[in-house]
Amino acid sequence: MKSLQKIYWILILLLIFSSNSCKKNSDAKVVPTVPSIESKMVSFATGLSNPVTITNAGDSRLFVVDQAGYIHIVDSAGKVNPNPFLDIHDRVTFGGERGLLGLAFHPAYKSNGYIYVNYVGAGDVTHISRFKVSTTNPDIADPGSEFILLSQQQPFINHKGGNLCFGPDGFLYIGLGDGGNGGDPGNRAQNPKEYLGKLLRIDVDHGNPYAIPASNPFFNSTTTLGEIWALGLRNPWRFSFDRLTGDLWIADVGQDSIEEVDFQPAASKGGENYGWRCYEGNNIYNNSGCNSQSSYTFPVYTYPHGQECAIIGGFVYRGTPSSPYFGHYFFADYCSDRIWTLNNVGGTWVKEDFGQFSGNSFTTFGEDSQGQLYIAGTMTGTIYKVLDYTTSATSAYVLGEPKIIQIPYSNKIRIETGHKNGIK
Repeated sequence: MKSLQKIYWILILLLIFSSNSCKKNSDAKVVPTVPSIESKMVSFATGLSNPVTITNAGDSRLFVVDQAGYIHIVDSAGKVNPNPFLDIHDRVTFGGERGLLGLAFHPAYKSNGYIYVNYVGAGDVTHISRFKVSTTNPDIADPGSEFILLSQQQPFINHKGGNLCFGPDGFLYIGLGDGGNGGDPGNRAQNPKEYLGKLLRIDVDHGNPYAIPASNPFFNSTTTLGEIWALGLRNPWRFSFDRLTGDLWIADVGQDSIEEVDFQPAASKGGENYGWRCYEGNNIYNNSGCNSQSSYTFPVYTYPHGQECAIIGGFVYRGTPSSPYFGHYFFADYCSDRIWTLNNVGGTWVKEDFGQFSGNSFTTFGEDSQGQLYIAGTMTGTIYKVLDYTTSATSAYVLGEPKIIQIPYSNKIRIETGHKNGIK
């Protein structure tokens, strides 16, 4: 019996050695099966044009913004409604980075029917406008119900930002780019008397056409516009709030060299200056007239240009709690079609490669009401659903009573003998 026990333990030790020495061997049985790139996303809806925003109204529908001036509804089965939810193409200037760019539903949408859009109209003027859903058809918004809250003249045809989002505080956040051209020639992102190159925060439930929240960082300032929540942005494409923690994530498109991810914790009182045009990422770009380095909030992650060229901001995944991606921030690049996740591990930001999906030219991520993630490819006209796969512990080897079990998401194994006090 003792010799049999020795054989068991020799075999166990050999298997431990084998599992440690073959970590990179995809054929090793102790490594849990990881889905292929093709199985990480599935086509959800097709036949869409110029998708730049995906969002939800708190129900089973997805709403997809067509940059040309339309908003389409996609049902829970991925079918696109034949009639647009909103059609304002006749007042939208579409071309390049201009067009209908953002959509947000009021937190009390079910009772008031208000939606908010960001679009570039005649004369290259950005409008932040409110529309109202039809009282007789929940799948149609009234194009004649427009109420303009804020307008901004655009000096050039690019860098519009365009994202809209209601924060956990119920206020509307508005992302505006620096107005375009290269290098922010008007130094607008650093100018506290301009909306361009800023993240704005307004109260749409009070005032006419809105109120400035008293908790805004520059509410009583005589030198900075009260609507400004943060400044120093080049082209924020896109920003989002973590639906669990309230943290704010901003993906800011770089100039010639660097793409960046900015992070604002939920406890922030606002007022961060993210550095553009003084800095591109962590590097000095043009520090003429700039303040000391300590005046700026630097990104939590950057990556250089090469195959990549323009960051596409996403969301922190808060769908299935058991998913290995739960709590990971998803983002992509428009040129490389590569998707990554970013996660804080013990105070260190860790990037993981999710995969490359060539031929899509990704433009935007979106969430459904349950926190599941989607991403749009403008070249394919397809909305993909990101799969939140999970794995489970499985017995890789069974040697009579002893078992070697792979611990999920690690290179560790656990040995079970089947007896409380070991082999007898």
